[in-house]
Amino acid sequence: MRTIIIGALAGIFIAGAAAAAEGNVPALYQVRVTNVTAGVYFTPTLAAAHSPSVRMFELGAPASVELATLAESGDVGPLQSLLGSLGRDVSATATTGGLLAPGASTTFTIRGRPNQDRLSLAAMLLPTNDGFYAIDAMPLPARGSHSYMALGYDAGSEFNDELCSNIPGPQCGGSGLSAADGEGYVHVHPGTHGMADLNRANYDWRNPVAVVTVTRIK
Repeated sequence: MRTIIIGALAGIFIAGAAAAAEGNVPALYQVRVTNVTAGVYFTPTLAAAHSPSVRMFELGAPASVELATLAESGDVGPLQSLLGSLGRDVSATATTGGLLAPGASTTFTIRGRPNQDRLSLAAMLLPTNDGFYAIDAMPLPARGSHSYMALGYDAGSEFNDELCSNIPGPQCGGSGLSAADGEGYVHVHPGTHGMADLNRANYDWRNPVAVVTVTRIK
């Protein structure tokens, strides 16, 4: 099966035709996200139910502009719009509201095709320059409930200078986007080193950063 990168939008991939079978009715799923860090907040989460050929990102490859925007500013709008433009390859998208505090959970619903679709989620980690938690293309359960551990990733689009002037959110209140280049590829986040404005004792973490439980409810 051939993989095609859509235009210049590196980071989201479509392979072949849509996997949907004619007449397959999407099921309703409940998704529960729990923040298991000690001091890191999550911005609103973007979720998408999509065909196996769609990916939000690829480890070792440059992040798309849309993913970098989410990872640097917490703005899910551009990536949600891009996913929504992919037709039958994306069954649905959903977002949560507000910040998710350490130890807290949020729940939302999304529709997806149980025998075909995958579920992907992403949200910015605060306070970081371009860190995000994500689960990439996990299978939707045909029945019952499944739990998954989500890691913290780095979009590689902004240097991790740990300066509050370059970090948005309640801890820093800085700018959400930076013109500075980062490592240039998506990778596992190295955590907070305490080298500038961020206190390592308060904000460092070790993976995983979230527990995601997906339950078919209808």
